[in-house]
Amino acid sequence: MKGTKIAVYPGSFDPITNGHCDLVWRGLKLFDGIIVAIARNGSKGPLFTVEERLEMLRETFKDVPNVEVDSFDGLLVDYVVQRGADTILRGLRAVSDFEYEFQLGLMNRKLNKNVQTVFLMTGLRWIFISSSIIKEAARFGGNTQDMVPDIVYEKLKERFGKG
Repeated sequence: MKGTKIAVYPGSFDPITNGHCDLVWRGLKLFDGIIVAIARNGSKGPLFTVEERLEMLRETFKDVPNVEVDSFDGLLVDYVVQRGADTILRGLRAVSDFEYEFQLGLMNRKLNKNVQTVFLMTGLRWIFISSSIIKEAARFGGNTQDMVPDIVYEKLKERFGKG
């Protein structure tokens, strides 16, 4: 994807939700391509392995040629530069998200002044959704079908034995 305006959308995506997908679709109106990148070195205890998350992301975006799925270790700003991008795409749901994301954005700017962070507000339809909330609802038998891509819904049913 070199030579075009590319953004890296990093996260744990454990699992990806329709809110994440909405951010990608809207980001594609601003960028020629988006690399959805799973941070391998996160401190969160994931429900799904990196390989499972990569599979779910690839299935979700299989028909979108200007979305690439990847994973990375180390500093995000280094990965962004390595991939030939100069922008980090992040989503915001609430004021609490802003405070955390603002700190990360400033740190990334300090680490590499050539990498910009762009924030998009989450669509109102998805503002209450997070991966953590989806996992909790699925764990206790809640129906998450209209909040996640089909492959994620199936994987959650397999993992928790409910549907």
